Amino acid sequence: MPNPTAAMLVIGDEILSGRTRDANMYHLAGKLTEAGIALEEVRVVSDDQPRIVAAVKALSEGFDYVFTSGGIGPTHDDITADAIGAAFDAAVDVREDARALLAAHYAKTGSELNEARLRMARIPEGATLIDNPVSVAPGFKLGNVHVMAGVPSVFNAMVESVLPTLTGGAPLLSETLRVDRGEGDLAGPLGELATAMPELSFGSYPFQKDGIYGSNIVVRGTDRAVLQAALAKLSEMLRL
Repeated sequence: MPNPTAAMLVIGDEILSGRTRDANMYHLAGKLTEAGIALEEVRVVSDDQPRIVAAVKALSEGFDYVFTSGGIGPTHDDITADAIGAAFDAAVDVREDARALLAAHYAKTGSELNEARLRMARIPEGATLIDNPVSVAPGFKLGNVHVMAGVPSVFNAMVESVLPTLTGGAPLLSETLRVDRGEGDLAGPLGELATAMPELSFGSYPFQKDGIYGSNIVVRGTDRAVLQAALAKLSEMLRL
């Protein structure tokens, strides 16, 4: 049985403007690989509700799991909760359990749970909360969509909260072979091997260093022995 599939939706004008470099995709991809869940698509959308709604609908229908980052804070441009609610036709309002978490947190820190902060307790109807051990304000899950913060430290903590709830497959492994030859020399043998072993994923990543052209051939799959055998076969094909 193939491993479950996943997609990620990164939300925020700051990513698209180049002001902020996204680190969450890298972290999520590594964690899902360990869990045996194949991250197959990542989209980035602006803080525009119709675009978020359209992307959520498409990804939710196309993949087993969807993960979003960004847009669940206290400011006016944090519109992810409303967009997720619209995508699932779910009403969005302040939820008592989320409000209680925030109230206890801000009472402890001596800060006021004002109207802006209370926005972080607005949760779509029918969603379950995702624990946030860093800054308390929860994420949430609705359908197969997991909605999490954009701040990397908070996103990472939420991922750890979510992982135990996911059903994964065999961990995805990889092996790498460095070949000091151009991709034009590699393309034929690599294509033959990829056709012969469709259960594996092959990638060629070229480099140029000290006047030498080469490629790192990366093969991915779930059986270490099969991966190593594939690279050994490729080495033999290239030698011949």
